[in-house]
Amino acid sequence: MLPSAKDLEGKHVPNVTFKTRVNEQWKDVTTDDLFKGNTVVVFSLPGAYTPTCSSTHLPRYNELARVLKANGVDEIVCMSVNDTFVMDQWKRDQEAENIRVIPDGNGEFTQGMGLLVDKSNLGFGKRSWRYSMLVKDGVINKMFIEPEKEGDPFEVSDADTMLKYVNPKAAVPEPVVIFAKPGCPHCARAKSLLDSHSYQYDEITLGKDITSNTLRGVTGKGTWPQVFIGGKLIGSADELQSYLGTRKAA
Repeated sequence: MLPSAKDLEGKHVPNVTFKTRVNEQWKDVTTDDLFKGNTVVVFSLPGAYTPTCSSTHLPRYNELARVLKANGVDEIVCMSVNDTFVMDQWKRDQEAENIRVIPDGNGEFTQGMGLLVDKSNLGFGKRSWRYSMLVKDGVINKMFIEPEKEGDPFEVSDADTMLKYVNPKAAVPEPVVIFAKPGCPHCARAKSLLDSHSYQYDEITLGKDITSNTLRGVTGKGTWPQVFIGGKLIGSADELQSYLGTRKAA
């Protein structure tokens, strides 16, 4: 049986040394290095490259990292019972530049948390149960442990739940997407506008199976760029500038 969140809240995190790689060299990272004097969000998951971890858990924490840090969190740590090579490559593949990945390769930290589980039926061996926690100066302030169910439940350890705990009034950034093409001055201006207003955005670029027909099919327009904010089509660079001006005035 897994411990409850209440069992762990108020306790110190396990004292462990993690084996990591920095600049192609081995580097030991201790629990104190991570937590002493810091406010840290940790989310732990069954494995790098696994479906829920790659499609939702890690990406959303990466998206909300700036908001969490603006609300008093010093660092966001992703932990898994994987080695440092796997964790580092996964971070690169996910482009999760806002997340620090920590390999609990031997499962020592996870075992100390009481959250090491046997997934031998999947060929995984010992892995972490999915959870998240807010740690202040090495002490667990808040735990979110997924319920003990079959499969891989993902109900409470998500980034949005953590953000609501850290600050229920925190503004969640709207998703922004820009359709752009290389060498387009209007596209460059639109991206500069988004940058100047601190918008994080995903860029869909002409090429690699993205064509002008794709743009017309999605937006109904044939000119580049086209910008979406919060699921709403804003339009061209001029229309984006007008939209941002209107929001600022409001």
